[in-house]
Amino acid sequence: MSATELAGTAPVDSNRVGAIETRGIEPVPSGERTGGPGQLFWVWFAANISILGLPLGATLVALRGMNIWQALLVAAIGSFGSFALVGVISVAGKWGGAPSMTLSRAVFGPRGNHGPTLVSWLSRVGWETVNTTTAAYALLALLDIVVGVRPNPVLTVLCLLVFVVLTLVVSGLGHATLVVVQQWATYLFGALNVLVAAFLVTRVDWDAVLHAPAAPLSVVVAGIGVIAAGTGIGWANAGADMARYQRRQVPGGRIIAAASVGAGIPLFLLIGLGGLLSAGDDSLASASDPVSAIQVMLPSWMAVPYLLAAFGGLLLSNNLSVYSAGLTMITLGIRARRVVAVGLDIVLTLVGGIYFMLIAENFYGPFITFISLLAVPITAWVAVFLVDMLFRREYDPRGLMDTGRGSVYWAHGGVRWSAALPWLAGTVVGLLFTTASTSADDVWFAGPLADSWMGRNGLGWVAAFAVAGGLYLLAAAVDTRRSVPSARSVADGLGGDAVEPAEVRP
Repeated sequence: MSATELAGTAPVDSNRVGAIETRGIEPVPSGERTGGPGQLFWVWFAANISILGLPLGATLVALRGMNIWQALLVAAIGSFGSFALVGVISVAGKWGGAPSMTLSRAVFGPRGNHGPTLVSWLSRVGWETVNTTTAAYALLALLDIVVGVRPNPVLTVLCLLVFVVLTLVVSGLGHATLVVVQQWATYLFGALNVLVAAFLVTRVDWDAVLHAPAAPLSVVVAGIGVIAAGTGIGWANAGADMARYQRRQVPGGRIIAAASVGAGIPLFLLIGLGGLLSAGDDSLASASDPVSAIQVMLPSWMAVPYLLAAFGGLLLSNNLSVYSAGLTMITLGIRARRVVAVGLDIVLTLVGGIYFMLIAENFYGPFITFISLLAVPITAWVAVFLVDMLFRREYDPRGLMDTGRGSVYWAHGGVRWSAALPWLAGTVVGLLFTTASTSADDVWFAGPLADSWMGRNGLGWVAAFAVAGGLYLLAAAVDTRRSVPSARSVADGLGGDAVEPAEVRP
């Protein structure tokens, strides 16, 4: 059965709370687009209340030498700014009614899109493995406190299974259930986070905070890049996945604001708190297990609410990541229903969690390696996709689902080289400045320019963005064969229903 045939089997009422969403990657008809920006606000808020924001803030102060005011500035620009890019890509979801990587077929061609889609899927699986592993650590610690059971291999696997099963329930049911669960669970786990944060603040060395010297401007600039790469850039390729159910009348500016503010608020608070806790103490920044590192800072009676908050925040992040990964897997060419694709993804993250917890010696090292390396090709894709949005306001529904030679997006052999080559060039240039290592003594990849200022500060992804976006902009400007759907301005294109094209049904 082809992807097009699979796409045509989704019933009109499949997107209901409590029912399994049978729609896959095919564009959502206007009649089913009932969402508003408030949904996206809670989806992105929920996905970013996990404790992994604390170590990011800790690195700014303890390892990069910023004072708290610089760290807060970096946290604000890096988190709100990077998720504004996620919001812009979400607008494309409103235009085309399809997931991000499915829309990407129009940019790269059906075959040319395989490279960016594979990288996107690997990114999602990596984040899910990090979430799953960290959550299992939290659950093991909780069991030790509540029932006195010490961690062992069997219990470790059981804790991993609990987390992935809970993720499967929400992500498997799909969009409507995910939206509701993310909002109401945020109230519960958000309140627990506030309670825990209030006690963590009492552990802050305020004298060290207030008397810390300022770092050079170059360090601040590099820090913004680190936060952006560790937060919004990793989610950019999922931007349209939830926005595809947004009403056509919703202004694009509100979609951008929902993503930026929804994710920015929790990230800013968590990164800022991580910076406060690390003033004069680098234990959190260098911890191999951030769950335990934070737990020792709390009174013993606070351990239970803290571990529940940690587990819940990671679960909310994983729900969205697994949902997106299932759609990306189908776009990649896996001939399976969406819920089956989600199940396959869950199995892979379970295997990855077992590896990290029972085989690998270091958890945080692979996490940093994952962020630094995959941020490069993802950012190159973001640059090309954003530039492409300057030239289009609509996507052909049939063309998105047709991966054969008759597709309107077939280009040359299924590859649109004017986009694929800039993406490859941006990726290569970015990797020239990139170092990938699991520890200071275990560097398994270092680009020729890794010792430059950009390389030392982890800004290879910035080079990737500039090169990929610049080359594609040049290619688009000189490509006389390109059909521009509209001459409307970018500002108009981000508006509401008045600027939307008439719907073309698949």
